[in-house]
Amino acid sequence: MTAVSEPSGIDVVWGAVEIGKEINRTPRQTFHMLEQGLLPARKVGSQWVAERGKLRAFFTGDAA
Repeated sequence: MTAVSEPSGIDVVWGAVEIGKEINRTPRQTFHMLEQGLLPARKVGSQWVAERGKLRAFFTGDAA
């Protein structure tokens, strides 16, 4: 899966592998972090989805 720019202006990343690429982690590391609730992402059906801006804010310390 790839990142999708939503009509509302929200830039989302679909799938654990793509989220891992965004945060520079292996798919295994990413999946573990997602399952443990360590990343700002949600499961939609069987796919993980995360907002690109929230991922970046999370890793730069800007997340509240």
